[in-house]
Amino acid sequence: MTSGMSEAAATSSAPEIPDKLFFRIGEVSTMLGLEPYVLRYWETEFPSLSPKKSGTGHRLYRRKDVELLLRIKHLLYEKRFTIDGARQYLHDETKSLHQKDIKQEQQALFSDPMPEIRKELTEILKLLR
Repeated sequence: MTSGMSEAAATSSAPEIPDKLFFRIGEVSTMLGLEPYVLRYWETEFPSLSPKKSGTGHRLYRRKDVELLLRIKHLLYEKRFTIDGARQYLHDETKSLHQKDIKQEQQALFSDPMPEIRKELTEILKLLR
């Protein structure tokens, strides 16, 4: 998820995320060292951040939400991005990853299967001898 060595080093000091399915806003707030109102505000600014709501309306953050919050915090507080800049950076990063996935799928679909078939047939011949 991190794109460079400096970001990996910066996020290595990030808190350990407990192995749980859901986290309440108070837990996430404490874990990240941010006030709950900051987390609620970021929900309005970052479309990809969307915690589930319990039946009673409490926010339930998943691990991927907490990881995204850590990325946002890193971009805003350490990299000194603006909200708009961080939003655009995350959008571009997601778009870039998606395009790489599409290219890999296309290469797999349109690659020549003959060398692999020849190799398998050669191995079958060796077994039959």
